[in-house]
Amino acid sequence: MAKIDLGLILRPTSGYHTHPRIATSWIASANYFLEWEPEIVPSINSSTNELIADALRTDPRVAEARRLISEAIVDHAANVNEVRGPKPELKTDYQSMLDRLTAVRGAPPIWPYLSSGMGSGPFVELADGSVKLDFICGIGVHGCGHLQDGMVQAAIDAALEDTVMQGNLQQNPASLQMGEKLVQLASQSGAKLDHCLLSTSGAMANENALKIAFHNKTPADRIIAFDNAFAGRTLATASLTDKAAYRTGLPVTIDVDYLPFREASNPERSQRWAVDELHRLIKRYPGKHAAFWAEPIAGEGGYYEGTKEFFTALCEPLREAGIPIIFDEVQSFSRTSRPFAFQHLGLDEFADIVTVGKITQVCGTLYGKAFNPTGPILSQTFTGSSSAITTGLSMLEQLESNQCFGVDGKNITLGNYFRNGLEQLSSKYPSYISGPFGCGMMIAFTPGDGSFDHAKQLMGTMYDTGLLGFVCGANPTRLRFLPPPVVTTTQHIDLALNLLEQSIKTCFQ
Repeated sequence: MAKIDLGLILRPTSGYHTHPRIATSWIASANYFLEWEPEIVPSINSSTNELIADALRTDPRVAEARRLISEAIVDHAANVNEVRGPKPELKTDYQSMLDRLTAVRGAPPIWPYLSSGMGSGPFVELADGSVKLDFICGIGVHGCGHLQDGMVQAAIDAALEDTVMQGNLQQNPASLQMGEKLVQLASQSGAKLDHCLLSTSGAMANENALKIAFHNKTPADRIIAFDNAFAGRTLATASLTDKAAYRTGLPVTIDVDYLPFREASNPERSQRWAVDELHRLIKRYPGKHAAFWAEPIAGEGGYYEGTKEFFTALCEPLREAGIPIIFDEVQSFSRTSRPFAFQHLGLDEFADIVTVGKITQVCGTLYGKAFNPTGPILSQTFTGSSSAITTGLSMLEQLESNQCFGVDGKNITLGNYFRNGLEQLSSKYPSYISGPFGCGMMIAFTPGDGSFDHAKQLMGTMYDTGLLGFVCGANPTRLRFLPPPVVTTTQHIDLALNLLEQSIKTCFQ
């Protein structure tokens, strides 16, 4: 029997990470005084056509490590299956961590939220021992919920890569696969989107979209957007975002002209107003608009849903004026009947530039050949972490394999189920909840009088009760839910409705 001293020390921390099977798996994976029988360990033959990387990925020790990790997670996740309160004995240490977080950030967190690193589907355990039903998921990021096996296995794949980060200069095949997959999804019903540039955040994806549009339409220097638009918090995207508070003390970097969005209560009038204002702007600033910026379903702005008729009435004159159309799908991607909301609304012919993010783990900007820049304006050190890219590929696969898309898919079916429940609550408590709003797995309601104070008060009560949702919009301010599409069930939605009703009674009655 051979023995190698690698000089490494195994320092387990706590919780499921110290599970003996996981500890054994890491030892078995070549961490600590590795022992093996020569006939078990595969020899690496550099004369064959097999890459050494492939030999590592298929190494039986790695396979055994994967099996043990999955088995241990299943065992422990079985204990994270219901909402419960914090453990009193952890209160002091938890508060100390929150105080330190406030000190290092310079401001308190929105919620007193610090995860333990453990979860199961839409349930998440916090470091104070409490368990919450997470129906906001990092504002739509955690599409498979918490500690889901497919995502863990993809993260293990990424951990076996040679670098933690991938970038413009050095990329791995997963970057190629992610770009090709997003282009394939985006163009599957006719949209002319040929290229995809990966990036680390939705704001950076939107920045790249703006750069592509301005470069294409130089010297145009204006953008048309909707009231309540949200594009991000960088200097450029903050100028586009229709929220003055997000521009406090910041210079205006882009001139933006705003259109009214569709009003479900009066769709014909609001469409007429929007079209009339668009024609006025085009006439007032001929050749000055580099792009029209639109969220097919307004996210941060309050979950207002567009329609094919409304958007077509705007996009046709934009086409005639030669103004490119940008669809911001950083929040709406994967939450309707199709991968993209512009596809859900039948707007493929108008999609010139499209951005994605959040649930895709790594973000991206898609655009057609006609918009491919002729100058070196698109470059960044990081396009994403190996983990973000690999788990993003797993996310896309699981959204499809779990039948989230389609007119009868999970997104539409569960979204309708949730909205029906909210309608019943609205009928029962008409003074405290109105709505619902949104589409598919983008769901919102207006609490109380629609003021920010009422929304924030109910959000805090929901948090204490064990349900995570978050504010959006202004005048009125709403509370929104972004349940994880892959793992959510009707039972989870029933629990969310029950927790919401408890919160309404506590908060308002």
